[in-house]
This record gives sequence, structure tokens and C-alpha cells, in this order.
Amino acid sequence: MVMPAIAASAGHGSRAESVVRADEKTGHLVRATVARPRAAVAQLNESGRSLAVADQADLLQMIDRVAAEQGVESSLVHSVIRAESNYNAEAVSAKGAQGIMQLIPSTAKRFGVDDAFDPQANVEAGVKYLKFLLDYYHDDYVRAIAAYNAGEGAVDKYKGIPPYRETLNYVYQVAKNLKAARAKQSAARTVTASNAPAETYKRIETSVGSDGRIYYRTP
Repeated sequence: MVMPAIAASAGHGSRAESVVRADEKTGHLVRATVARPRAAVAQLNESGRSLAVADQADLLQMIDRVAAEQGVESSLVHSVIRAESNYNAEAVSAKGAQGIMQLIPSTAKRFGVDDAFDPQANVEAGVKYLKFLLDYYHDDYVRAIAAYNAGEGAVDKYKGIPPYRETLNYVYQVAKNLKAARAKQSAARTVTASNAPAETYKRIETSVGSDGRIYYRTP
């Protein structure tokens, strides 16, 4: 017998639902978090909820600004986001991680986030967590990235990347993203510099006058 799924709202204005359904193999009840349909989100927005980021350009600018405010390398933040949700503000993982930076409920609560599907609140909390990890591991990017996926406890226990396939793949993917992001940023700086007008400097000539003083002039 297949039991129907039982859904419960994760809270007023939330874009996620806690769903309980029977596992087909064991018959045990299993709880999971799923995103509400986009139509439901639109209704929430129309009922007074502020629309988040207007478009992709605004989103990217907001991420760069938050990274700068927290003193975290922008390329690292973008690399983590690309690996976590690929900029999908409504993403929900099988483990219940939510939003752009895939905050689990305990991390969202830890950084004072009421709505993990709000792009700015999500990014601010995710970047603050990254900053915490970078400070905790003394700017060791590998451990900080591993801890963002597996938690500080696991990284401390194994004194490095935990031997979990998911975490190993995650660190590899973020590192790959970071390398590409840095290369793109470097290329953009080179193009900007090459297009900038050349600066000219006037030569300064010196001479000694009959009074023994040194005089400077530009030709």
C-alpha cells in the first residue's frame, strides 16, 4: 500500500515544504524538504513579500558587494555558489539545504536568517560562514571549502578533507571553479589596462645656479 505524501509548511512565507511519505522499499515514513512551485512563490510576492533580486546582473553585483563587505575573495564566493546551486535562489537539496548558498536550517539560524530563499539574506549568511571558516582555518582555502560542505567537526576530526566522496568531489569542483574565475578576472583586468590611455610624464631637469642653489624645471 502506498501512502500519500503529507506536506507541512516550513513557516509563513516559506518557499519550502516538509513532506512525509512512505519509503517504497522499507515502508518507513521519510521526511524531506521540497521547494514550493514557482506559482506559489509569485503569490507570496504579490501579497506583500518583497521581490528579491531583479535580474542576474543585480544578483552578481550583490554577491560581489557582500563578499567585499566581509573581506572574502569574490571569486571564492562565486565558485562556492556555482558548486552549490548554480545561482538558483529556490534550490533545495535532498538534505534540506536551501537557496543560493545552500544553507542548512541550523546554519541559517546560526546567522540569523529567517528566510533562506531570500537571495541577499542567504548570500550574506553564506559569506559570513565562509569568512568564519577562513578565519578559523587561518585562510586555508582547502579546509574552509571542505568545512562548508561537511562542517568544521568533520574537518577537525580528519585534520583535513574528510574521506567522504561528496566532500572530495565538492572541494575539487570548487577549486576548479575558483581557478577558472581567477583566470577570467585576470583576463578582464588585462583588457581594462590595455584599453586605458597611456599616462605621460614630464621630465624634470635640474641645474645649479650661480648662487649655488639647485633649480628644477620641466622642459
